[in-house]
Amino acid sequence: MATVTHVRDTGMPASAEDAVSAVRAVRGAIQLDVDEREEVLSATRELVLSILEANSLTKDDVISIMFTATPAIRSEFPAVAARELGLGDVPLMCTQELDIVGAMPRVIRLMAHVNTSLPRDQITHIYLRGATALRRDLAQ
Repeated sequence: MATVTHVRDTGMPASAEDAVSAVRAVRGAIQLDVDEREEVLSATRELVLSILEANSLTKDDVISIMFTATPAIRSEFPAVAARELGLGDVPLMCTQELDIVGAMPRVIRLMAHVNTSLPRDQITHIYLRGATALRRDLAQ
């Protein structure tokens, strides 16, 4: 008995590119020096653009982005920076990170869901500035 591994209901055959495309999650984080509006926007832009570039992604590949910020970040929503980059039609959400004693302060994290032909083990997760200490195994 045959096993169906890929079904596409478009009435047209799937291209070779479509057949290998998958939804993947890309993670990243950046630590801010200070909680100021422009610092939040600048750092978030740096993080988002670094993730797109490192994974050869375009804005059209992005399905959604979930941002978290540590409790000390209160001056702006990180999603504002993503909108300024042209991702206004992408679902964006901001939440507050858990307030854990001893956790690294002033960190913006993100998890982006993207369409990509990269296999999971070739996704490049991006950790910048002080956030490199969060995942030394993945940091740039």
